[in-house]
Amino acid sequence: MRHAFRTLFVAILAGALLAACKSQPEEPIVEAEPEPTPIVEPAPPPPPPPPRVDDQNNPVDPSTGRPLGRTFYFEFDQARLSERDLRVLAMHANYLRDFRNRSVVLEGHCDERGTREYNLALGERRAQAVQSYLTSAGVRASQIDTVSYGEERPEDPGHSENAWAKNRRAVMIYR
Repeated sequence: MRHAFRTLFVAILAGALLAACKSQPEEPIVEAEPEPTPIVEPAPPPPPPPPRVDDQNNPVDPSTGRPLGRTFYFEFDQARLSERDLRVLAMHANYLRDFRNRSVVLEGHCDERGTREYNLALGERRAQAVQSYLTSAGVRASQIDTVSYGEERPEDPGHSENAWAKNRRAVMIYR
């Protein structure tokens, strides 16, 4: 009897344990319906960039909005560009790279001192100095023409150092 009691006790205990371990029926997983995608209005286009040219269609300085200088002055008997001129020429180069349909004529000028032949050659070197900078900055050579006027087209017809300084120049003309 003791043996039967033990067996019954073990059976009840096993039943209780099995009942406690019985898993609950799994509820089916219901996927939530996706929320409808809200209709998003496209953002308005950004405002156009400020104009890069003035009313004569010449490029302007992006920081000031004023037209870029187009006259580059030289020392006596020199064809070397100044640091200030290089900064302005960099802005011209950016413009010409962005607008490949634009082109320029570079005019080289001299003061009245020297022979006609010497001044024509010096004016050509001055125009080529500007051209060289522009092409090294990525402007196509086909966008640039050069011409030398030597002493033939003075800015100032005077015969003083002040007048001569105004005449030693290269001028960039957009077309």
